[in-house]
Amino acid sequence: MAGAALAAPLVLTGAARATAAEPSQYTVTPLKFTLRAGGRSCTVDADLYRPAGVDAQHPAPAVLATNGFGGSKSDGTTDAIGKAFASRGYVGLVYSGLGFGKSGCLITLDDPAIDGRAASGLVDFLAGTRAADDGTKADYVTEDGAGDPRVGMIGGSYGGAVQMATAAVDRRVDALVPLITWNDLAYALAPNNAGTREGVSSDTAGVFKWQWTNGFYLMGEGQTILNASLDPSRFNNLTCLHFATRACDTIRLLNSGRFPADRTTEMLDYARSVSPVDHLGKVKAPTLLVQGQADSLFNLNEATATYETLKARGTTTKMIWQAWGHSGGQVPGELDLGKGNLETSYVGQRVLAWFDRYLQHRRNTDTGPDFAYYRDWRSGYGTADSVPALSRKLYLSGDGKLVDNRSKVARGSRQYVNWPVPTSHSENSLAGLIGLPDPKPYDTKGTYLGWSSAPLTSPLDVVGAPKATLKVVSPKTERVQNSGDAADRLVLFAKVYDVAPDGGRTLVNRLVSPVRVPDVTRSFTVQLPGIVHRYEAGHRLEFVIAASDSAYAGNRGIKPVTVVSAPQDTGVLELPVVGG
Repeated sequence: MAGAALAAPLVLTGAARATAAEPSQYTVTPLKFTLRAGGRSCTVDADLYRPAGVDAQHPAPAVLATNGFGGSKSDGTTDAIGKAFASRGYVGLVYSGLGFGKSGCLITLDDPAIDGRAASGLVDFLAGTRAADDGTKADYVTEDGAGDPRVGMIGGSYGGAVQMATAAVDRRVDALVPLITWNDLAYALAPNNAGTREGVSSDTAGVFKWQWTNGFYLMGEGQTILNASLDPSRFNNLTCLHFATRACDTIRLLNSGRFPADRTTEMLDYARSVSPVDHLGKVKAPTLLVQGQADSLFNLNEATATYETLKARGTTTKMIWQAWGHSGGQVPGELDLGKGNLETSYVGQRVLAWFDRYLQHRRNTDTGPDFAYYRDWRSGYGTADSVPALSRKLYLSGDGKLVDNRSKVARGSRQYVNWPVPTSHSENSLAGLIGLPDPKPYDTKGTYLGWSSAPLTSPLDVVGAPKATLKVVSPKTERVQNSGDAADRLVLFAKVYDVAPDGGRTLVNRLVSPVRVPDVTRSFTVQLPGIVHRYEAGHRLEFVIAASDSAYAGNRGIKPVTVVSAPQDTGVLELPVVGG
């Protein structure tokens, strides 16, 4: 994530801001806080970063941060946040999230009533109304009023969602910068991109994302080995060591491959109750969302749902789509919190401007455009007032072509059949975590259908989430889909490839759109993951629906699928095009 600059520097108006200082210009003090969380008393392990010269007569705003899943206050990113902002004049307080590092209590997936309240207790410390266990008090944080410290939060993934949980229960938080985090955990763990009712949420149970989910589950249950502790508040029971019981039950239900209506509703309700989608209406702090374009765990659609919800409810919100996410994608010059390259990266400049405006109260600071996205075909970011709307329609022809007019649709039907084992591959989600090899994406003949455009005569720039309207025929599914178990419904995977003139296929950011079809007797819409991609002249765009994907659970039983096309009744692919 280091290297040459990406774009022309963001011009920040207002008072001059100091750049990073030497470590000798701040002190680091380990602290413990005993807090009540989820009916348990537990210790929160934290480090306080105090800039030189900051005291009661010379206060400074504070930045609060915690780790991503499986990390701690001492990992390479979390402690770097404390150093980066203390060296720029902010009081920093970084802590190990509940159940991680040397902090006690169970892992509850950023429950506002538990993780949010625990973070609120740390805001009390920054307000000077609570002391650490050793008696240390912070009486040098800028106040907006008695007991109201000026405090912002920043962090990624698990450390991003906790910001929304905290702001929902504590209005004293003044600014948020959540990076690469989720909107709805039910969607993140078992996405269904058909029939969404709000943002990314669906009433139909989705397709289990088993690789990512079980990887994190094992990481959480393995805390005894990863971070040895005898703290009894960290243990639940022998069948669920470190997670809260309902979190364990949710993962077990997903692994079971069975989704009876009552259990599934319970699972969806729990996953959403600990997700931002549940409490965004209570978040009033100005929020700068940063999401990764290369991210199969929390894709761009999640940040977009949060962005649109916050804006609709009047919360000051802006959004950046950067290159890197949980699936990699690092490019030279991008923000790397571990290296603290805030002034020299586009996203870093935006973060500093956000805190200048809302923590330093430099009113004339330019916080940048409402929406920005990284373009790998140019040197830098594109900007817009909002996420681009769908603007181009292509039609699924019966001969496998993707055409630009209904009159060009050929009548015809084609079929694929799923196998008992996965026959398509997008990515090994665990490859980056444990060093496994990861072959290029592929689809096995006879287990998918594809529609390809003619070679493009000029570049086509797609920015946002494509949408497909489909109708499939699957008599075997039709006979069982109303069994009362959602697992009997048809599962398929939609995706878009970039096909080069030599026939080489690139699955854009290795992203797929899992679908559990609500009803195969009706047409349905599929929201594909957001992308930022240029299809070069001479390339083809290929839309694919596949029977399976190795990163996800699949169909129960063999369910042949036929797609029928006719000029006035065929599938449609819509694209958000900004150029070409």
